[in-house]
Order: sequence, then C-alpha cells, then structure tokens
Amino acid sequence: MESRNFLRFLFIFLSVSLVLFFTWVHLPYVPQPNSTTDLLDCSTNSPWCTSKNRFRPINKPSTADNILEKPPNPKHHNHESDTPHHPLDPLTISEINKVRTILKSHTLFKSSSPCAFHSIVLEEPDKTLVLKWKKGDSMLPRKAAVVARVAGKSYVLTVDISTGEVAVQETGSRSGYPTMTIEDMTSSTWAPLSNADFNRTIIERGVDLQDLACLPISLGWFGENEENRRLIKVQCYSMKGTANFYMRPIEGLTVLLDMDSKEVVEISDKGKDIPIPKAANTDYRYSVQEINPEMMFVNPISIEQPKGPSFTVEDEHLVKWANWEFHLKPDPRAGVIISRAKVRDPDSGEMRNVMYKGYTSELFVPYMDPTDAWYFKTYMDAGEYGFGLQAMPLDPLNDCPRNAYYMDGVFAAGDGTPYVRSHMVCVFESYAGDIGWRHSESPITGMEIREVRPKVTLVARMAASVANYDYIVDWEFQTDGLIRIKVGLSGILMVKGTSYVNTNQVPGQQNLYGTLLSENVIGVVHDHYVTFYLDMDIDGSDNSFVKVNIQKQRTSPGESPRRSYLKAITNVAKTEKDAQIQLKLYDPSEFHVVNPMKRTRVGNPVGYKLVPGGTAASLLDHDDPPQKRGAFTNNQIWVTPYNQSEQWAGGLFAYQSQGEDTLAVWSDRDRPIENKDIVLWYTLGFHHVPCQEDFPIMPTVSSSFDLKPVNFFESNPILRIPPNVEKDLPVCKPAASA
Repeated sequence: MESRNFLRFLFIFLSVSLVLFFTWVHLPYVPQPNSTTDLLDCSTNSPWCTSKNRFRPINKPSTADNILEKPPNPKHHNHESDTPHHPLDPLTISEINKVRTILKSHTLFKSSSPCAFHSIVLEEPDKTLVLKWKKGDSMLPRKAAVVARVAGKSYVLTVDISTGEVAVQETGSRSGYPTMTIEDMTSSTWAPLSNADFNRTIIERGVDLQDLACLPISLGWFGENEENRRLIKVQCYSMKGTANFYMRPIEGLTVLLDMDSKEVVEISDKGKDIPIPKAANTDYRYSVQEINPEMMFVNPISIEQPKGPSFTVEDEHLVKWANWEFHLKPDPRAGVIISRAKVRDPDSGEMRNVMYKGYTSELFVPYMDPTDAWYFKTYMDAGEYGFGLQAMPLDPLNDCPRNAYYMDGVFAAGDGTPYVRSHMVCVFESYAGDIGWRHSESPITGMEIREVRPKVTLVARMAASVANYDYIVDWEFQTDGLIRIKVGLSGILMVKGTSYVNTNQVPGQQNLYGTLLSENVIGVVHDHYVTFYLDMDIDGSDNSFVKVNIQKQRTSPGESPRRSYLKAITNVAKTEKDAQIQLKLYDPSEFHVVNPMKRTRVGNPVGYKLVPGGTAASLLDHDDPPQKRGAFTNNQIWVTPYNQSEQWAGGLFAYQSQGEDTLAVWSDRDRPIENKDIVLWYTLGFHHVPCQEDFPIMPTVSSSFDLKPVNFFESNPILRIPPNVEKDLPVCKPAASA
C-alpha cells in the first residue's frame, strides 16, 4: 500500500513539476486585481483620452519610430535569431548552444562521469577594451565563462566561441561549491521519497504523500563533518486545503541529503508533538478571497502616456531616457546588471561616465533560531540559489505599469541547454506626484513667484521569488543625476510550527525565537542583507574614496554668541582599511567617490556620494560560522581596487563555503585605493521581527540607498526642464461620463 502511495505521489509530483517548470519559463498572464478591463484606454485613438497638445519630453525622440502610439502589451520574443550588438550583451541561444557543443568534445566532458553546468554566462571583455569600444566598431571576441562539475569536482572554464578554444582556470584550494542548478533543487525535493523511513514518518505525522510539498534548504557550513560532499537539507509541508503550504510546516522533520548521489544521510524528527497548523485563512490568492465591497479602498489607477514612453531600448539592451543611457541585462546569479551608466551634462551636452557596472552581489539571510531544525537557515540567495534563476515573470499592470518594456533572460540549464525566462525585467517611467524642485516666494517680498517641476523617473525592475520570500529590486534613474537602488521585501514568512495557540500559554522564560502569528504558527526573527557591487567611474576609471566627517567644533571665548557649530573635515582613503565603514548615528559622515583629476570651474573635485539607507547591521559574533561566511556584512561600506575576479561578496563558490573567499578577506589585504580604479560596496540591511500583519502574506517593506551627484555638475542639472501645464496633458474621462 505504501509503495502504491509513493508511486502515485511521485507521478503527480513529476507531472506538476514539469508543468510548473515550463509555466515558469513561458508563463501565460492571468488578469489579477488590476486588469486591462479595469483601466482607461488612453491610447492615441481612444475615445476616452485626448491630448490638447503634443507631450513635450525632456529630450524629444529623434524619430517618429521611437514614439509608441499604443500602450505595448508584453509579447514573447523569439530569441532564436538574437545576435550580440554590444560587448556586454548576454550570451544568445545560438552562442550557448555553440558553447555546449564545444565542451561536449572537450577531454574533460568526454568521459562517462556525471557532469553538470552550473553557470554559462558571458565572460566580459577586459574593461579597458569595453571603454574604448564604440557602436560601429568590430565586436570584441565573444567568450563564455563556464562553471561545471565533473565527477564530483568543480571547474571554471573559459570558452572562446569563435575559435572553440577552452581554457581551464585554476580554482585554487577554496572551499565550497557552485550555485545549485534548478535540477539540483527539484531533484532534491523528491529524493527523500525513495526512502521508506521518510515515507513512514510522513504518514505517521498524518500527512498523505499526495499532499506533501518539500523545499531544498542550503545548510551553510558548521564543521568538518559537512565537508567533502555536497549536502542539502530538505523540510516538508502539507499542501492540503491551501496553496500557501508554507504556513503548514511539518515541524522538526529534517532530511540530510547527499545532493550528488541523492542518498538520505540522516533523518531528524524532533517535532512529533507539534501539530501541523490548520489551512484556514492561509490562502492569499485573490480568486479565493471573500471580497467585502466596503473594503475596496481605491479605484483602478494607471499613469497613461498617449504618445508612448519617453525611453527607447536599442538592440535589446541599451536603454536611453531623458539625460541617461545605460546597458541592462538579466543575469542568472545577480538578477540584473547595469553597465556603462552615463548622464548628459546640461551645459556641454557631453555624455559623462558615472558607473561602469552595478548589481546585487549577494544576499545573506540568517534566521535567529539556534534549535535543531533551524540553526542552519542562513541563506545566501545569490551564491547558493541564483538570484536571477529565481526571478519570476513579471505581471503586467501589477508588477509593472501599462507602458513598460519587458526583457527576457536567456539562461542555461544544468545540461547546457538554453532556455528563456520570459519577462524577467521591466523598464518603465514612474510618476507618483513627486516634486523635482520648487520654490514659492513669500508674500513679504512682494514677488508673486511659484515655480515647481514634477519628478518623473525611469525604473528598471526585477522580482525574485526565492521559495517563500519575494524580493523586488529597482534601479531608479532621476533627471537630476541621482540613481536610487531600492529593495522591497514581500512574499511569505518561513514559519515554525508550535503547540501554542495563544501567547497566554507560553511559559514566561521560554524563548519562541519569534512571534506567535496565528494558532500553532511562529514567525521566526531573521535578518536580510543585500550587498551591492558598484564600480563607480566618475568621469573616468581612476577615482578616490573620500570620507567627509561632520564634527562638532567649539567657538573660542568671545568669538561668537554661538558655543558650537559643525565642520566638514575631508579625509581621502589611502588603503582599503581606511574605507571599511560601520555607520554611526552620532558620528556622521558623507561618503564621496571623486575624480581628483577633474574639477569644477570653482575648483571642487567632481564626484558622487553614497547616501545610506536600510542601515540594519549584523549583530552576530564574528566567529559564528554563518557570520564567517557572511563577513561581507561586518561593515556597511567597503572599497576595493578593481579586480575582475572579485565580484561575488560571498565568494565564487558560496555553497558550503567556509568564508575564506569573501569581500572581508579581500579588503583585509589593505591594498592602495587612492586615485585608482575602485569598486564601492554597500549593504542594505533589514531586521525583521515578524508581526501578525505579515500573516499569511507580507505587505511589501522597502528600503533604498542613493548615488547622488556631489559637485558633478556646475549647477542644478534640471533647472531648465519645463513645468507641467494643462494643455500638454491628456484628458482622460471615465467610461460612465462619456
């Protein structure tokens, strides 16, 4: 009977997995609370929307072809014929196929030993060559950077796509393993079902095998007994009665699995007395909610652009908008990468370099529960799971507004076969009624002046669903030269089962390690740290990092009625340790990246400053194994000399790593950074003490930091932008009044 149950479940599981996988890659869009039927049609020919005069963009598109007459609907793009147009363009389907063919004939892959491709991405050309390259030049040689495992060993290879030459890189003696493949994750979730003891345990817990859902959980590193083989832990949930199985954990049941052999190494079951939480009130889908008409807070809203967006995307990846241009591409590990970001100088008209490359380097998510089934939950979502691999297709009208442009990701599966992650990134203009600048003159001056300018921004967005948690990452460009990087946290809490249904049952001295959210459900306290790689190139590659200390100064007796004031004291970082910064509220500073060789007309070095936000800091002991691996969160700010091999804050091989190849280790070399090509690193931090409002799904919480011009321009760069006037704007009438 047990065998039949297992076979029935395995058939159902594999069928559903295949459907989900291909749905994930080519997802048909289902209307959600915002749908096209709810919104006004403000296309040019719509009877509900007219424009009294032509919309005046800051930089008018050069040709009529650049103006989109109708709001674009996301369409699936056929990538079979894609060709690269820029040295930083991601690998195309044909290029990935060619890499796969080349490697199949390589000695390393000719044997019958098991092998898997953990990453096949563009190996970017040398930075100096990319900086010299201009549109119309011959394409730089295209190469692929490949991370593979063969016969239980990890390899890093470079494949020249034109010549077929393969170079095997030296990986050294670093610990850890490559980012898991999707196949690693999916196969690990059903592997325990081949173990009779596991099946018996599930049934004894009162869960039907066909209602079982399991998650692959990275286990960090906690000692020698976890070395020399790839291990993963699997924990399971009941899907019965809800789509939100995360709220129904089979608490205390953990399977330790050999990820390569799929052998069950150990089963720990220490929660037999903890009931599985009920399914009631856990489903978050709109289709199953009981809608109270009195709770419909707002009418549908949409920002309409009858003349289409003001931005263009050339050759699939080069974004141009207002005074900005940058290269944008999806990446399986980082999510999205922004490169060659330039802003136009309003006086000279020159496109000036701001940032060579920026992306999410690592995410560190330690849970604060030291018990048997929880202590190891200290995730590195980029290095272990692949932040881009977990990106979901964006939902038009809800994830992104009507006039958004959608970009697909083209990635390689574990066998090297290319596949498409549809609508992974969107680009759109945003206007939320914000103000770019304003001034109204006081009546006492006798001057009737009121000058206001609206703030419209451009957003490049992706969203990753790393199992239960959802991350929204926005790169927002403003016409005043500011870049805002924002991270939103949403999705579903990872919860712990408990026997308690009310806080009055909890003994006074017992630590729940979280908050009782609902009957038998605890939301465990945890942190999120998102570390960004920012290769700033302010008017050139050689820059310096300047810490501007804001210090209290006392006046001399008789000098002034004032006793104290603040003074800005400038300190240029000579070496890396000078730029290891822990933020302090009562020891404030500004943090500038400047080009010391270029100055404004009055003598200030041109630069940008980092404006911190999301400043939660890790409180874990530095010798705690998770913090050793996540030592890149020991400081909020780091500055390192540019090194093409130092891109991932948690190390190239983060899975089961021991922390010997992290940003903290690199920075402790204390290399010179003054007037050098430098990389700025910043970590957004969140402490999360769950509350009942987070159940059953969390309202989005966001934080951001800014890269802001500081003496970069000669004056306010948006001084000359026009105000909005009524005749320039569309007049949209609701259908009922037409």
